[in-house]
Amino acid sequence: MALVMHRDSLNKQMDTSKYVRYTPEQVDALERVYAECPKPSSLRRQQLIRECPILSNIEPKQIKVWFQNRRCREKQRKEASRLQTVNRKLTAMNKLLMEENDRLQTQVSRLVYENGYMRQQLHTASGTTTDNSCESVVMSGQQHQQQNPTKHTQKDANNPAGLLAIAEETLAEFLSKATGTAVDWVQMIGMKPGPDSIGIVAVSRNCNGVAARACGLVSLEPMKVAEILKDRLSWFRDCRCVDVLSVISTGNGGTIELLYMQTYAPTTLAAARDFWTLRYTTSLEDGSLVICERSLTSSTGGPSGPPPSSFVRAEMLPSGYLIRACEGGSLIHIVDHVDLDVWSVPEVLRPLYESTKILAQRMTVAALRYVRQIAQEASGEVQLGGGRQPAVLRTFSQRLCRGFNDAVNGFVDDGWSLMDSDGVEDVTVVINSSPNKFLGSQYNTSLYPTFGGVLCAKASMLLQNVPPALLVRFLREHRSEWADYGVDAYSAACLKASAYAVPCARPGGFPGGQVILPLAHTVENEEFLEVVRLEGHAMFPEEAALGGRDMYLLQLCSGVEENTVGACAQLVFAPIDESFADDAPLLPSGFRVIPLESKTEMPGATRTLDLASTLEVRPGTNRPGGETDVTNYNLRSVLTIAFQFTFENHMRDSVAAMARQYVRTVVGSVQRVAMAIAPSQLGSQIGPKSLPGSPEALTLAQWITRSYRIHSGAELFQVESQSGDAILKQLWHHSDTILCCSVKTNASPVFTFANQAGLDMLETTLVSLQDITLDKILDDAGRKILCSEFSKIMQQGFAYLPAGICVSSMGRPVSYEQAIAWKVLNDDDVHHCLAFMFVNWSFM
Repeated sequence: MALVMHRDSLNKQMDTSKYVRYTPEQVDALERVYAECPKPSSLRRQQLIRECPILSNIEPKQIKVWFQNRRCREKQRKEASRLQTVNRKLTAMNKLLMEENDRLQTQVSRLVYENGYMRQQLHTASGTTTDNSCESVVMSGQQHQQQNPTKHTQKDANNPAGLLAIAEETLAEFLSKATGTAVDWVQMIGMKPGPDSIGIVAVSRNCNGVAARACGLVSLEPMKVAEILKDRLSWFRDCRCVDVLSVISTGNGGTIELLYMQTYAPTTLAAARDFWTLRYTTSLEDGSLVICERSLTSSTGGPSGPPPSSFVRAEMLPSGYLIRACEGGSLIHIVDHVDLDVWSVPEVLRPLYESTKILAQRMTVAALRYVRQIAQEASGEVQLGGGRQPAVLRTFSQRLCRGFNDAVNGFVDDGWSLMDSDGVEDVTVVINSSPNKFLGSQYNTSLYPTFGGVLCAKASMLLQNVPPALLVRFLREHRSEWADYGVDAYSAACLKASAYAVPCARPGGFPGGQVILPLAHTVENEEFLEVVRLEGHAMFPEEAALGGRDMYLLQLCSGVEENTVGACAQLVFAPIDESFADDAPLLPSGFRVIPLESKTEMPGATRTLDLASTLEVRPGTNRPGGETDVTNYNLRSVLTIAFQFTFENHMRDSVAAMARQYVRTVVGSVQRVAMAIAPSQLGSQIGPKSLPGSPEALTLAQWITRSYRIHSGAELFQVESQSGDAILKQLWHHSDTILCCSVKTNASPVFTFANQAGLDMLETTLVSLQDITLDKILDDAGRKILCSEFSKIMQQGFAYLPAGICVSSMGRPVSYEQAIAWKVLNDDDVHHCLAFMFVNWSFM
């Protein structure tokens, strides 16, 4: 009987522990802990019970279950919210597509009508013996224009009524472009489809000037969107300044503004543009907000703007923004239509000013992306690094771009003046002696008593058949291929108040590697803000004896996605100190590569950064097998380089000479890299990384596989043919990483070969492989194991190494399940190098 009662008591306790009803007070206490730590440990849960008496009657296991259920509900809530957002986007995109379909149907109807009319005219003309009928049509049209002059000549646009007339006309023309058929729009290729896309982007065809249009959905209210878009300085990177010279309120609740805007020139080879415009902000009957804008010229009427001075006056044709409220946010229609006066630039650069795709990327899509970025930051969807606020990181990006643009343009009103040439006109050097140029008004200039100013050495050059994204990505990931660490250390020394010496260019790469630490990226990863740590620099003589110190760069990289049509690729960086304050002074330098014309035949696959074929195939040898004809791949681009340095008063000429020589050295390095990655020379590398094509590579592949068989008694892999080509192909495409390194007395093993998986794991190329040593990629445990097994490898020729962790050249940790090491023997059975195979590796 007692046993039965005890069993019933246990069952009752189990039931009560299985189903627990929490009081509101208990739920509040648990929610407070959940807000601090969604997944508390067992010790933390027990501590919670002790600290909260109201939870004393609940078992720790039940509290664990409550947190599990709470995390599950949070996950379900987020997923439901995401699906609702996707559904709203799809609904909005469907509405846009229906409007686009209606527009196309209207355009088709108009074209059918015009076609029928032309057929009728041709039929009428063919029935007569002379062309008098056609001439009469033309003459009647001219008489109609003379009898009905344009509205511009009939109105006095120098008073508010005249300006309102121009504004209303601008509004009508803008709406006809945004939602009508006033421009022949063609959908822009290369834009990502689907609910996560930026929107629907189109470019003009056969119209006056260049035009682009975008339609998209953002989760912000219309007034907020309008506020962001009107602040052109925040999102239009080419904008130098916007001055509102006059504001007039209209009777319908709108405003008319007279604006003067200056834009930067993208290269050193052409003048900058400015605009004198009227901007009209109003509401439509359906509640939509409209911000439309156009230039005021002699034909439109209106007051005259500021004189263009050193700028070329460009014209903005009716453009603007149509913002409609919708469920979950706003629908935005953006139209940009400009005439950039292409005849004022050198003929080779005219495609830059005639490209609708470049306009779309740099202005139209940029606006939509920026608004979308703000919306996602406001909703908490964007994850940022470094503990910085989004606004602070955006400010850093804007300061880097603005500082680089200022250096490229070198405006006189900013204090820049041209230095005398050294007799060769390839590099331009300008100086700015204003202390605020670098230090800013918030810094105490007395700490820099010998500060002389800022010097900028810059150059532009044309590149043939070099994809901008590929070139900039290589420059970003392989700084040692073009940069000089002595010059970098000099640039970093400008952050110190002590004196510094002009460096001498030293051959070779960096004493240490580079590690890229991400800070932020934009919505579609088209722009990255990051900190680069350059290891082992000696900024000052007293530090050299201690092995140097790390140096830091704040870096902005954009346009490295190769499938983006018309995008400018850019790498801008500035030295920073370890404190990295929000108001830290920045002196940006960098590279900009802009395509000058569209590709006639774009390769389908994604390029990688392997330079093996070009550097291994010597003159007179055949190209690697399988190389395709790339004569139709014709891409020209313009590369602009600008490097800024501070100088002391007594060292100006020395720094100028150093800067000139350094830029010339960098240009030479970039030209070498550009020739290596040009598709006309790589051919088949437009696909996956191609095989090294030299006889040495074929021989090494045979030695690697033969030595593995000798030492292990097994085959490294099965091949149908024992020819060098077949073995090399199998080795190159092996799924596991295979590396070779030299072994020399009193020297760290340096890598000499890697297959495709090895280059991917190390995040490098065959060119930069020689800069990586074995001890750099292994962690402490891996180095100890290798040291203990090294004698065995050299005596027996083979060893298995346990699972471990190594590091790529970019600083990313890589795990592997096993490593195999063996001696590679040549044809005379003499030791040639060591081979390593990392099995089942993956980035952590």
